[in-house]
Amino acid sequence: MNSSTTYPVMEMFYSLQGEGYHQGKAAFFIRLAGCNVGCVWCDVKDSWDASKHPQLSVDDIVHAALAHPSKIAIVTGGEPLLHSLDTLTTALHHAGFQTHLETSGSSPLSGNWDWICLSPKKFKAPLSDCLPSASELKVVVFNNSDMEWAETYAAQVSPKCKLYLQPEWDKADTMTPLAIDYIKANPKWELSAQLHKYIQVP
Repeated sequence: MNSSTTYPVMEMFYSLQGEGYHQGKAAFFIRLAGCNVGCVWCDVKDSWDASKHPQLSVDDIVHAALAHPSKIAIVTGGEPLLHSLDTLTTALHHAGFQTHLETSGSSPLSGNWDWICLSPKKFKAPLSDCLPSASELKVVVFNNSDMEWAETYAAQVSPKCKLYLQPEWDKADTMTPLAIDYIKANPKWELSAQLHKYIQVP
């Protein structure tokens, strides 16, 4: 392991996973800075410019994770795949962590992952190589056409991949009923409702 490797880190925190398959589980979040996708509704736009955030060593990141009892480490962003994540995931595995990735899939896949949450964006399409590796597909529902758009990716992931529709938070009042109706008609999908925002944790 090259412990001298560094990553631009916007924030690290211990909380509950609020979305998707692992919703409700305690986890250590590592939010890497840098993003080239630029979703208009992004709630962490401060993460986009990597130059505004400190470079932390792999040892520093792992040490921070080890201060908490959960052995789930979630690498998110920004777009974490802008960085080569092999060194980070190797170190986390050696420290006993399960590694989870949250990505748009718009950059080449790196790292060794126990779980990959692929959340494709219209602003920058995922690479085809990322689709078969997805453990879950989580599509943000921002307008009425997004359910149909989601189906184009559901057809490209593994048959074992979990499928989630997630109403965009600022439009949850209108998009949640539409997503629920769609899921009732198409029960291969499930609802991801951003639990962490409802219970007001990071």
